[in-house]
This record gives sequence, C-alpha cells and structure tokens, in this order.
Amino acid sequence: MKKILLLITLLFSLYTYAQKVPSHQQWEMLLKKHVNNTGLVNYKGFQKDKAALDNYLKLLSDNEPKSNWSESDQMAYWINAYNAFTIQLILNNYPVKSIKDIAGKIYKINTPWDIKFITIGGKKYDLNNIEHGILRKRFNDPRIHFALVCASVSCPRLCNEAYTGAKLNAQLEDAGKEFLNDNSKNKITASKAELSKYFSWYKGDFTKNGSLVAYINKYSQTKINAQTKISFIDYNWGLNEQK
Repeated sequence: MKKILLLITLLFSLYTYAQKVPSHQQWEMLLKKHVNNTGLVNYKGFQKDKAALDNYLKLLSDNEPKSNWSESDQMAYWINAYNAFTIQLILNNYPVKSIKDIAGKIYKINTPWDIKFITIGGKKYDLNNIEHGILRKRFNDPRIHFALVCASVSCPRLCNEAYTGAKLNAQLEDAGKEFLNDNSKNKITASKAELSKYFSWYKGDFTKNGSLVAYINKYSQTKINAQTKISFIDYNWGLNEQK
C-alpha cells in the first residue's frame, strides 16, 4: 500500500511539474547580451551563443502551453517563441540582408513565415501558425503587433527582456507607447499621420473596439482626429542588425 501511495505521489508530482510554466530567463540573458537599447541585434554574437539559444528553444519545444496556465503566461510563451525562433531562422541562413531573402515569395506557400521548422509538443509549426493561428486567433489582443519582431528594420524594437505572464500587460502597454512614438516607425502630427504599415495590414485588429484614430490616440503623445490625413510608410524589410 505504501508503495502504491508513493507511486501515486510521484506521478502526481511529475504531472504537476509538467504543467509548470517554463522559465524565460535563458532567453532574457541572450537578449540583454545581444540586443541593444534600440532593438538592433548582434547576430554574430547570437551565432557564438547558438547552443544557449538552442537550449532555450528546446525548453519551449518540450513545454507547450497547458490549459492550466494563465492567459498571460500563454501569450508570453508564444510571443517569446515567435521572436526566438525568428532569430534561429536568421542564424540558420546567416549572413542574409533581409528575412525575405529566405525561401520564396508566395504568401502562405513558401515565404520565410511558411517554413515549418518549429517543433512544439511534437507538432510542426511555422511563424505564421504562431502569429495568425494562435496569437491573433486565440487572444484577440492587437498589442501583440508591438511585440512580435520579424527581424526587420520597420518591425517594433526587439525588447531586450523576455515577456512574462506576470509583467505582460505592462510590457505590451510600454511596447505600444514606444512603437507609436518612435519617429522612425510612425511620424505623427495633429494634421498628418504617417503610420506603420501594421495599421493598414491589421486595421481590423486595431478597430474591433473603436476607430483607428482612437487606437492611435491611446498610445501616441501627439493626438490626431478624424480630419488628420493618414497615410502609411513603406516597410523596410532590411535586417535589424547592429552595424
């Protein structure tokens, strides 16, 4: 009887452990080491630490989100996964001038975002699966667009700290403010707003609960109105690499 109870206790402990959220500390250490305050990436440095990156990615692969995780923990996991696997994709093809130079150009067929190089919980994913099939579909939070970084100059800044469930709301709020008030990504005056293509590509995400103007004003220090002329800036797909 004692052996049976011991076995049950052991199995329960293993089950409980398996449900725990993995630490993103490894990823944060790599970000602090290889990403500067403007979000530019030292890919050569990442190459030297590729073993550490691979260890973190294996941690993600072996610990897919569980139903008992909080929504914030699940979102943080998938945001970190998107950003970390994007770094791996660049390293696997480095040197490269743009992520768009990897694979083909037919959307949803053979672009870099359609390469199923990611394994999580025994399932194969591509970057589009994570962004559109999971984050946009399940969580309905447009702020993810300020956190996902596709290795390009016009992307939001790659934050040099990991996203975590405990801090996720504050981190996404900060990301939104930073992105909207970065003059290299959005040039906003009261009379004219030259916005990131994100606000054109994903307009439906940003206007589910109000107008685009209202969403911009939520984060922009300079306020606009219905009379403000809105246009969209050409997207720079150059690699977000430190020179």
